[in-house]
Amino acid sequence: MAELEPMDEIQIKNVARDAVNDAVDFIESEIADDRIKAQRYFDGQVDIGEIEGRSTVVATKVRDTIRNIKPSLLRIFLSNENYVQYIPNTQQDVQAAETATKYIHSQFAEKNGFRVLSDAFHDALLKKAGIVKVYWDTYQSAETYTLSNLTEQEMMLVVNEDDVEVIEQSMETSIVMDEFGTEQEMPSYTLKINRYKDEGKLCVDSVPPEEFFVSRSARSIDDCYCIGQRTDMRVSDLVEMGYDYDQVSMLSGVMDYDTMAEAEDFERRGYDQVNEEDIQDPSMKIVTVTECYMKMDVDGTGVAQLQRIIMGGSEYELLSVEPWSEIPFAVFECDPEPHAFFGRSVADLIINDQDAATAMLRGVLDNIAMTNTPRLGFVEGMVNVEDLMNNEIGGLVRMKQAGAVQEMSVPFVAGQTLGAMEYYDQTIEQKTGVSRASMGLNPDALQNSTATAAQLTVQAAAGQVEVIARNFAEGGMTRLFKLMLKLVAENSPEEVMMRLSGDQFAPIDPRSWNADMGISVNVGLGTGKEDEKASALMQTLQTQMQIWQSYGPGNGLVGMTNIRNTLADILALGGMRNSDRYYMPMNQQIEQQLIQQQQAMAQQQQQQPDPNAALAQAQVQAEQIKSQTKLQEVQAKIQLDAQKALAQDDRERDKMDQELLIKAAEIVGKYDASVDVERIKAMQAEPRFPDTTPQQAVQQARY
Repeated sequence: MAELEPMDEIQIKNVARDAVNDAVDFIESEIADDRIKAQRYFDGQVDIGEIEGRSTVVATKVRDTIRNIKPSLLRIFLSNENYVQYIPNTQQDVQAAETATKYIHSQFAEKNGFRVLSDAFHDALLKKAGIVKVYWDTYQSAETYTLSNLTEQEMMLVVNEDDVEVIEQSMETSIVMDEFGTEQEMPSYTLKINRYKDEGKLCVDSVPPEEFFVSRSARSIDDCYCIGQRTDMRVSDLVEMGYDYDQVSMLSGVMDYDTMAEAEDFERRGYDQVNEEDIQDPSMKIVTVTECYMKMDVDGTGVAQLQRIIMGGSEYELLSVEPWSEIPFAVFECDPEPHAFFGRSVADLIINDQDAATAMLRGVLDNIAMTNTPRLGFVEGMVNVEDLMNNEIGGLVRMKQAGAVQEMSVPFVAGQTLGAMEYYDQTIEQKTGVSRASMGLNPDALQNSTATAAQLTVQAAAGQVEVIARNFAEGGMTRLFKLMLKLVAENSPEEVMMRLSGDQFAPIDPRSWNADMGISVNVGLGTGKEDEKASALMQTLQTQMQIWQSYGPGNGLVGMTNIRNTLADILALGGMRNSDRYYMPMNQQIEQQLIQQQQAMAQQQQQQPDPNAALAQAQVQAEQIKSQTKLQEVQAKIQLDAQKALAQDDRERDKMDQELLIKAAEIVGKYDASVDVERIKAMQAEPRFPDTTPQQAVQQARY
């Protein structure tokens, strides 16, 4: 058994070169021919040949089908504001997942995400696979400054800084007086410098199919032995990446080898690229750069680790090798083949049908032409040939003998061929899912159907497109956004600014995000069921509002964020993706802040007296005072009445006393009898109501 030892650069180069050559050979021998043919058929060419003098029209089935499928796919993915969502793994990741979803989508839009997806979908439909590369580009930005009137010490401090490059330097001498009055020469320096700053950015690029290669044994990106990209770059670009000019300027260019990649590139462009011999500037020389990713035991530990290997030229000169964490490619396939890296494209399914449809279409046109303009037979020497060759309508033909010219009539049989053409059209529709019914181009087929039947017909026709969309979602789209999240979380500064809406921004820290969060792709929108979804969303909104109104903000089931998301989805179904224009942004953090503000205001209101309550209390107190005053008046009146009654009683008693004395005197005088006046007075002085108060006595006396 051989001992494990670290690999040197020569060994790394040899292993990587052999793996790349085998992978490139696989692509050129097994895949490139199909892609070149698909491109030719998309451009309106066929392999059935042409007959001189006959129709050369082509039934462009490949191009028409792909152009009809592509808008549906883009609408499925891009009709929603956030067509990919990150799924939190823990409770702590909920807020981070929502923030990451919005931030990554904004980054993808800045990288012209629509064009990237459009290119990837096109390549997948036409050339088996669409390739998207995601990477973090580290570069240096430079700012130029001019510093003047510097002392020697200040000049040395600036020059010795690591991120400073001196462009120009000058010195001037001036005479100054020191503290002792002695004249001295004082130098002053002027510097023009470049201050460099290390920066980085997320990059998302679509890769031309001919530049991509993968080992023939690969079944997916995760298990491939070697995968990478071979492209053409200029010397200046490599120097900016940090490579030595003398090394990269000696690398060979694209003209040093003849491969199928050139044929593919020419077929797609329709013309050759720039000739390297016409380039006079050495820094703009075109060289071939191979970037491959493969597992290799570089350190001799017995465990192979993923390495990123950069090689230049047709001789694969090793430029750099470094450990890498993730293969930066996302692959979109519309019809994957199980246990194989490359599946089938839509073009693969209908290329032969384009040949057949072209042959029938040419036959129909030839038959129509021969029926409308039949060939002529004539007796030689009896007809003026020049007149016969003149196709002018109403033109004369001079003949020496009647009947010297006869039409060789051709029966019109194109009508019988139209049925076969219709059959082939139906076959293509079944293979691809693109039909006139699904596109609304055949109203006669649906005019006698109910709305439900028509809708089912359209949905059934769109089934193949939905399958393609699901393959894109679970394959390339999921990996694409996973790579973007990982790169942003690993390489972003500690704090970046994220746009919320309009002129509102908020600082975020992508480094705190969990790069292993799950991913969910929203491929439900745009599949022809917008009415059903809109109805479901409206019912959901009504239910949310009922819960909110019945149980308040703390119901635990529906929040303002949920209601805002429902409203945004309703707008998205109507084609209005800019929901921020109609509703303010809302998330869990903003919602919590609003609830806290409302609670604080409620507490403040409880602490402060309510003016209305104070007024009501004052009114109650006033009524109580008024009632007490009235009661006191009544009591005073009762006492006054009692006093009046007592006074009246006294007067009556006095009157009775006077009358008694008079009567007693009369009796004594008249009858000479004695009267017990004192006893009668004592009886009159006795109280009338001994067990009652004076007031009660007054009342009883009245009745």
